[in-house]
Amino acid sequence: MNNLISGLGLLAALGMTSAEAANQEIRALFQPDSSQPNKNVFVNKTPNSGYCTIDPSQCTDNNMFSIQLPIRFESAGPIDPGRPGDSIALKVPANWRQLTVTNQVTGESETVEVRIIGVGSRYVLSQSAASLVGVTNILEGHQKLWTNSSWVYAPAPCSYSGVGFYSPETYRFFWKAPVEDSCTKVAAYRIPTMAFDSLDFAYELRTPNPLGMSSGLYTGSLTYTVGPSGDFQMGSMMIPNDSNITLDFVLDVQHTLKVELPPGGDKVQMEPEGGWQRWINDGKKPTYIYRDQQFFISSSTRFKVMLQCSAAGTGATLCDMGGSAGHSRFAIRMILPDGIVMPGNNYPSSYAFPLYNNLWTGPFEPMRYVDRKPGILRFYMESWDIDFMLRPGLNGTMRGNATIIWDSEV
Repeated sequence: MNNLISGLGLLAALGMTSAEAANQEIRALFQPDSSQPNKNVFVNKTPNSGYCTIDPSQCTDNNMFSIQLPIRFESAGPIDPGRPGDSIALKVPANWRQLTVTNQVTGESETVEVRIIGVGSRYVLSQSAASLVGVTNILEGHQKLWTNSSWVYAPAPCSYSGVGFYSPETYRFFWKAPVEDSCTKVAAYRIPTMAFDSLDFAYELRTPNPLGMSSGLYTGSLTYTVGPSGDFQMGSMMIPNDSNITLDFVLDVQHTLKVELPPGGDKVQMEPEGGWQRWINDGKKPTYIYRDQQFFISSSTRFKVMLQCSAAGTGATLCDMGGSAGHSRFAIRMILPDGIVMPGNNYPSSYAFPLYNNLWTGPFEPMRYVDRKPGILRFYMESWDIDFMLRPGLNGTMRGNATIIWDSEV
């Protein structure tokens, strides 16, 4: 688990009743970026709502985004100063929790971790803060209403995250929550009734390494409880109109696998090193006949490779070829660029993997996004096939066809 997505959390009305749970989709996308081949991370695609839409600079500066859920909390009665049970204690699930996301096509599963890193809302008073305190200034009323300053200043262990927004009866705020513990405000004056009209939260995700995942959508859900003894708490006096929050995660993996041959690369002519001249001039038999054909590969995903011969030879790696000069066989090996490995094996980067007729070789896995890097397909003849081809009295051309398949559906 190595990829981190940060967020600040707030959302739009979903028309829920008290019998329903609040559901919110959390979506992240992986697409390889040729301009940043080493950046193998998911990118958040969940639209901002709430706090970050009200003051975007606060979220941009802190690399956060927000979701707001329309869960309303109402006080069970008046809030009196000095009564411990009447304090407003906010608490969120700040410890890491795990869930499983599954690719519905392949059945593959991965683990995602999530934690809540901030909480906010807008409190709504039954009358103006200034009138409750006995002053005329709106801001002074909100500041004096609480024993430890206005709501923009979060009590420990929560911390300040940005500016607040207030009206005579309301105050919007957002606090960072670095640990899973209560952050408590105590009223300095009696408040007949009070409500929080929404639930805003920020979160972080730890996502799997996308290079080890197949393409497709991975989905999974995580449910939190809400209320005085739940995962999300706004104080023992504050009763929510919904008891659960379900986050529905969608990780969208869109891999690249592309193999290109240069112009004319589909026609390969094997010959001895230095050409046929020594054989023609002095009859010296070549010990090795081959051709290295370059190809270019772009890959962000695991893949496997198969050879298909138009006419299979007697060996698993051999293809037949024939013509006016008789018949013989050839084989193909593949050399991959740096950054692509066969997991669990310590092959050197220059290793030439044999390709097998109608059998898969691999899987191979990129350690980073490989963007149009060169590899080699080595077409060659073994010495006994060379001897068979160069028998006395034979001359002419032999041809054979081979198809090489790269497949990301490992």
